[in-house]
Formats: sequence, C-alpha cells, structure tokens
Amino acid sequence: MLEIVKLGILKTGCIGSAPLLEFIINERAERKDIETRIVGTGASMDKKHCEDVANSLIDYKPNFVIVVSPNATLPGPTIVRDLFMKNNIPTIVISDTPTKKIVKNLEAAGFGYIIPEADSMIGARREFLDSVEMALFNSDVIKVLAITGVFNLIVQSIDKVIQAFKNGKKIALPKITVNAENSIDASGLQNPYARSKAMAAYEIAQRVASLSSKGCFVIKEWEKYTIIVAAAHEMMRSAARLADEAREMEKTEDSLNRYPHRKDGAKLHKTRLIEKPEKLDQ
Repeated sequence: MLEIVKLGILKTGCIGSAPLLEFIINERAERKDIETRIVGTGASMDKKHCEDVANSLIDYKPNFVIVVSPNATLPGPTIVRDLFMKNNIPTIVISDTPTKKIVKNLEAAGFGYIIPEADSMIGARREFLDSVEMALFNSDVIKVLAITGVFNLIVQSIDKVIQAFKNGKKIALPKITVNAENSIDASGLQNPYARSKAMAAYEIAQRVASLSSKGCFVIKEWEKYTIIVAAAHEMMRSAARLADEAREMEKTEDSLNRYPHRKDGAKLHKTRLIEKPEKLDQ
C-alpha cells in the first residue's frame, strides 16, 4: 500500500488530450495522494529526443507512467514504451485513431491504452496552419473532449490505477477505445437532447481525422489541400459549438453533473449548483 503514488507523464508531440492531462486529475492542485512529474519533447517526436526524456522519467522512479502522443505507431513513442517496459514500469498510452492499428500489440506487451477517436489530427499544412489556427483548433478539440465525456473516462481510468496502488491491489491498466457511445455514457449529461447534441459533436470531431489526413497526405495540389484542411477545422469548430450547446442545456435545468476530487483523491459528486458534493463509491 502507498500513501503517495508517483505518476510520470511523457508528452511527445501534441493531441487534444495532452495539454491539460496532468490538471484534469488534480483540478484544484490540492491532491495529497499523488505526485506527478511531467517531461516532454515539445512539438518534436524525434527518436533520440524521446529516448532522452524517457530516461529522465525513469530516473524519477514513477509507480506508473502515461505516454501521450499522436500516432503511437511512430518510432519516437515506440522507443519510449520499449524503455518503460524494459524497466518494468506500468504504462498507459493515450493516443489518437492511428494507434488502433497496434492495439493487439499493446495488449500483448502489457500496456494499457485510451484511444479517443474524436481526438482528430490537425490540418498541418503550411499554407493554412499558423500559431493562432493551431491554438484555436486545439481549444475546440479540448471543448469537445471535455463535454462529451472523454476527459471523464480518462480521469476515471487513471484514478482506478492510482487507487489500486494506494490499496495494494492488482494493477489493471485501462484498455479503452473511446467512441461516441461510451464517451456520452461517461459525460454525465442527462437531458436527451443534450446527449444527442454531444453525440453529434463527437461524431463530427471523429470525422475530422479523415479529412485532415486527406489534406495532409493524399492531395498534392496546394490550392485543393488548403481548402480541405480548412474544412476540417470548420468541422471541429462546429463540433465545439454543439458540445457547448449541450452543456448549456444541462445548466438551464440545473442538472449538470460535477465530479471534483478531495485532497485524499476520493471522487465526489454533485448535480445541483447549490449543493455540497458527496463521496462516490469507488
């Protein structure tokens, strides 16, 4: 049994699940049951850079680690996983849809994984993407992932691993492909129209990936691929608006579910705005 669980997070490249990952599990920065160490390679996913930061995290001696990156099949994320496996560190992979191609390999190697299908690729063409566009796209993705239940699923999964370490129980790493159904089930949304809007938002966001991939890797004429990646970003913007509308519907009925953490890591729950949160059974 452990009083404090040491969690390592390695970020290489960026997907929508990455920027706020360490904060959604400790939303008020007051949890005393965990200690986190964050390392990253920035936008680069270079193999040598990934190896260097992985070794620095191994030196921290975490109880388990989370590796978050685009396309976990690439050499950088792969060498990170190999190093953690070599050092017997339980590892959870959070990545996007291309990672589904190696799910069986991840399971065979003992890795956990969470793959949000709505965490879609950005339209990374020089004729279109600049710093502002990149930031706006990611803000839209984050809103979709937060409202449609993806962040709830991620937090629930990580909390279960933390609790297992604290209680001295067998560690079961998550193995979840996040689709529209299990995401909305985790969202806490109750109004059926809010749920339908959130599902529509998720489905649209999920389809952004195919359009971005087409614009980035298939179409060669720059005038054509610029329009295509711009369309992908418009889709994500529309998804974010729908997700926002879903949350606003819950607010008008005072039925918005909230799940804050206590200092000891226990999960609390409340529905009405003016009420105290109570402990959930875990």
